[in-house]
Amino acid sequence: MGRIVIAPDSFKGTISAAAAAAAIAAGWATVRPDDELVLRPMADGGEGTLEAFAEAVPEAARIPVRVTGPTGFAIDAAWLRLPPTEEAPGGIGVVELASTSGIELLGDDLRPWEASTLGFGQAIAAALAAGVSQLVLGIGSSASTDGGAGLLTALGARFTDAFGTSIAPGASGLDDVARADLANLRALPPAGVQVLSDVTNPLLGGQGAAAVFGPQKGLDAEGVARADAGLARFADVIRGLDGDTLAVTMARVADPDAPGSGAAGGAGYGLLVWGAELVPGAVRVAQLTGLSGAVEGADLVITGEGSYDGQSAAGKAPAHVAALADAAGAPVAIVAGRIAADTGSVAHALSLTELAGSAEAAVADPAAHLRAAGAALAAAL
Repeated sequence: MGRIVIAPDSFKGTISAAAAAAAIAAGWATVRPDDELVLRPMADGGEGTLEAFAEAVPEAARIPVRVTGPTGFAIDAAWLRLPPTEEAPGGIGVVELASTSGIELLGDDLRPWEASTLGFGQAIAAALAAGVSQLVLGIGSSASTDGGAGLLTALGARFTDAFGTSIAPGASGLDDVARADLANLRALPPAGVQVLSDVTNPLLGGQGAAAVFGPQKGLDAEGVARADAGLARFADVIRGLDGDTLAVTMARVADPDAPGSGAAGGAGYGLLVWGAELVPGAVRVAQLTGLSGAVEGADLVITGEGSYDGQSAAGKAPAHVAALADAAGAPVAIVAGRIAADTGSVAHALSLTELAGSAEAAVADPAAHLRAAGAALAAAL
C-alpha cells in the first residue's frame, strides 16, 4: 500500500484546487484502491483559497457572513475559522477577497469605477468580532481598483472630499478624496494579519495596480490614467497622516512603492496602511495546511495547475510543492492543463490537453480528464 499526496493548485477558470485534488484521487483509487490518499489542495491567495483550506484542515469551520458585494448589493459569503495554535489561541480567521469583492462575482458586468473592497473589509470585521487571534487574507481576483479604501472603511476608517462628505465607493471615489480619518480604525488581532500575495507590483506607475491589472477590470487607456491619478491622490492623503499622532498610533503609513502594494487593485496598499504583512501565498498556505509534514514518507507527490510554464517553475504553488517533496525525498508528478516548461526533474508529467486530444476538450470537462490522469499515474506507479 502506498501513500500519495495530492496537492494541485486551481486550474484557473475551469476547476478549483480542491475539486482537482478530489478528481485526481478518484481516478487513482480506481487503479490502486488500497493506497492512502492525502489531499492537500494548494492556493496562493486568489479564488479557491478558502476552499483549499477547508479541504486540507479537517477542523476548519466555515462561518457564513452577509456582505456588500462588488455590485453594491448584499451577497452571502463566508470566512473560515482554523483551529487554535500556540501563536493564535483564539484561532486563525481566513478571509478571501475573491468570494466577497471578487471579479468573478460580476460575471460579464464589469464595474471598474463602482466596484469596491467594502465587502472584503466587512468579512474581515466579522472575523475580528468573532475573536480570532490572527487573520490570513487572500487578496487575488479583485473586481476593483480602490486602493483598499473600501476595506479600510469597513474597518472604521473614513475618507471624505473637500466638503467633508464621504467619498463614493470604488475607484471613482478616489477622484475626490481629500481627507483620511483613521482614528476609529480597528486594531490588528494579537497575532497580526498576514496577506497572501505573490504579486510584487507597486501601487502606482507603469507597473502599478491600474496599469497592470486595470484593463482586465474594464479600464481603457484613459481610465488607467484616471485610476492611477486617483490612487496617487489617495496615497498623498495617507501620507498626510504623518503629523496626526492619533492616526499613526492606529495605522502604519505605508509606502506605495512597497512590493505588493499594487496587488488586488491596491488592496495590498490598504492592508499595509492597516499594518498587515504581505507574505508569499503558496508558502504560507503550505505551512497552515501541514503540507511539509504530509510529504514526509510519501511514495509520490502530485501537483499541478492549469498551465505549467516558466512562471510555474519560477515560484508558483506547484514549484513550492515540488521543492517540499524534493526535500523529503519524495518523487513528484505534474498534472496540468498544458505543459510548456521543462519537466525533466520530475518523475511524471501529464498534460490534460494531450489526454483529452485538444485544449477545448480538456477545458470542457476538466474533472473527467483529471480522473483519467490520476488513473494513468496510478498505473505508472
